[in-house]
Amino acid sequence: MSGDIIDLANAATRALRAYDPGHDLPALRREYGERLIELGSNETSLGASPAVAAAVAAALPDIYRYPDPKGGSLKRALAAQLDVEPAQIVLGNGSHELLMLIAQCFADAQTSVVYSQYGFAVFAIGTAAAGARPICVPALPADHATAPLGHDLAAMAAAVRADTRLVYVANPNNPTGTWFDDAALDMFLAALPETVVVVVDEAYAEYVTAPGTQSAVRVLRGPQARRNLIVTRTFSKAYALAGLRVGYAVGSAEAIAVLERLRESFNVNHLGLVAAEAALADAAHAARIREHTASEREWLAARLRERGLRVLPSQTNFVLVDFGRPASEIEAQLFRHAVVVRPMAGYGLPQCLRISVGTRAESERLLEALA
Repeated sequence: MSGDIIDLANAATRALRAYDPGHDLPALRREYGERLIELGSNETSLGASPAVAAAVAAALPDIYRYPDPKGGSLKRALAAQLDVEPAQIVLGNGSHELLMLIAQCFADAQTSVVYSQYGFAVFAIGTAAAGARPICVPALPADHATAPLGHDLAAMAAAVRADTRLVYVANPNNPTGTWFDDAALDMFLAALPETVVVVVDEAYAEYVTAPGTQSAVRVLRGPQARRNLIVTRTFSKAYALAGLRVGYAVGSAEAIAVLERLRESFNVNHLGLVAAEAALADAAHAARIREHTASEREWLAARLRERGLRVLPSQTNFVLVDFGRPASEIEAQLFRHAVVVRPMAGYGLPQCLRISVGTRAESERLLEALA
C-alpha cells in the first residue's frame, strides 16, 4: 500500500494529537516507590471513602456479568441529591467521554463551537473530532483582578455565530483554577440564543467556596429550566475515584435523550457504578476532602507567594503557578527530587506549572525541591 496510513484517516482525526499523559507514572512508582510525590494529575490525596472499598469488595463476585446498562441505582441516588429527575442524567466513563459525546451529538462540519483560550483541552479535542469549526476566544488578561487567564464570558457570547451549536465553559476551569459566579453565568446564558447548547463543565465544582457560586444544575430545575444547558461532573476529583472513571451529565430530559442515542453501551463498569454510589452516600468523607483541600490550597499558595512566585486564584484542588520564565527546567529540577507536577506548555503557558494540592507533607517536599 502506497502512502501513509494516516492519509486514510478522516480530516478531523488527522488534525488531532494523541492525549499526552505526561510522565510514565507506573514506571516512576516502580522506580521511586514511596519517595514519589504525585502532584500532576489533580487526584485527591486523602483517598476514597472506606465505604467504597467495602462496596467494591462486595461487588467483585459479579464482575463476570455486564453492568447495569442504564446505571439506574446511581442515577436515582444522583437525582435525589441534585433535586432533578433520573431522566435528566446520563452516565459516562468520566466527564471526558461525555464532553466528547456532546460534540458528537450536536456539532458537525456545518457548525461551529465556541470555547475559551485556556479552557479544558477536551473542548478543542471534541470540536475537532466532530469536524466542527473551532472558535477559540482569547482569555481574560493575565493581570485581570479576579480571573486572570479565565473565561471572558462577554467576548464568548459575542463570538457566537449563526452556525454555532455548542459553547463550552468550565467552572472552575482547568488549568487556570479560575471561576465565575452565578450572576455572571445568568448574564451569559441570557445573552445566548436557544439554538446554542451550553455546556458547563463542573469537574471541580465540589471544591468551590467562593460566595455566590453554586452549581449550574440550579438552572435545570423548575418551570423556567433551560432546555439548552448541559452540566458535566465527575467522581474522579472530590470523590477520589479517578481510577474507576465515572462521570455524569445533567440536562433537560430531552437533551439527555439525545446523548443516550449515541452513548456507548455499558460505558460505566460494574465496580465504578457501585463505588460511585457508595462515595456519594458518604457525605462526611466528601466534606473532609473539601475542607482539607480548601485549607491546604491556601497554605500552599501562601508559601509559594512568599517565595515571590505568582499564584493564580483557584477554587479547585490545584494551583497554577507562573514562574515568570520558561518552567521546563524548574519541572526537571522537581522531577530529580521525585516530585511530579504538570507542565503547561501544551496549553500555551510555558512559564507555568500546575500543582495539585496534596497532603501537608507532600507540599513541604515540593517546597524543599523548589529550594
